[in-house]
Order: sequence, then structure tokens, then C-alpha cells
Amino acid sequence: MRVYVPLTLAGLAEAHRTGELGTGPLVAYAVTPALREWYRSDDLEELEYAALSRAALASLRLLADGAGADTSATRRRVVVAADVADGAVSAGPGRRLEGDAEQGTEDDAASLGEVLLAGPLRLAKAAAVHVDSADAEADVSAAVEALAAADGGDDDAQSVVDGAEDHELLWYATQEIPNLVGPGH
Repeated sequence: MRVYVPLTLAGLAEAHRTGELGTGPLVAYAVTPALREWYRSDDLEELEYAALSRAALASLRLLADGAGADTSATRRRVVVAADVADGAVSAGPGRRLEGDAEQGTEDDAASLGEVLLAGPLRLAKAAAVHVDSADAEADVSAAVEALAAADGGDDDAQSVVDGAEDHELLWYATQEIPNLVGPGH
């Protein structure tokens, strides 16, 4: 199963240093039944793009959660795509995966496509990394600042968040990670 793990550049640097993404359970995004139903498509490429987009929004939330920590840090959304065994992925409460007997629902739109990885994910399992370009930084920073208001229903703030989502994440081979995180990582 292809999963999309949301990170930040600092998180990617840490993964590069340790060789692992997190310690588990690790939140990721994948093509789940609820995502298929929400997106209403049978095209796997479109569905995977939707899962990637969900992970990009989660990356924006990670940036917002750490926004007060270091305002000088580069604000770019980061998503690591990896192929994992189906057994390594589980559904969270109220969710179900393909073939699960439980008929949970996924009513919360924010959790569409969300899955849990039981343990750490070795960076060597990564297939690719998706990162914002430098020209997206201003819009991503503005979206980080507007996210709480957007979550509260502010339409103007939602428009700012949507401005960040208008930027396509760039694709990088895993061999390019050292260049993305900079020297010394």
C-alpha cells in the first residue's frame, strides 16, 4: 500500500539523520474506502493524488503546531511517499480499510484517508519526497497563520489556506533528500 506521511523540513532532516520517520504510531494518508467514496473516482492515480493532498494539509497543520517555536524556520509542506505492507497499516477509530470486517465510518472530513502505521518507517522504504518550492513559502507561511481562523469558519482565512493548496508539491527522488535538508543534516 502506498502511504503519504506528512512532515516538515525539520522532520525530514531528523528522518535523514536517524534513518526513520517517527517512532510510531505514525499518522499517514492512503487510498481508503472513505476517500474513494468522497472523491468519487475509480482512477487510482487521482485517488493517490487526493491522499497526497490530504497529507499536504496535515503537513501544513504540523507547521502550524510548531509555528511559535521558530518563526525563522523555512515553512514548506513536506510529504514522504512510501510503499508498506498492508499489514503495517491500520485504521484509526471509526475508520476502516479495504477488507476490514468492521463497518466504521469516516464522517470527519479532516480525517479522510488517514491511516496509522504501527511502528517507525525506515526512510529507506520511501519511494519519493514531495516538497513545496521556494516560491510557495510566503503563501504557506500565510496559511499557517490563518489555519486556526479557517478551522473556526472564517471564509477569508480559508481563502488564505486555499492559496497554499494552490501550489503543487514538487517531486524529489530520495537521493535528493540531503540537498533538501541542507548541509550538516
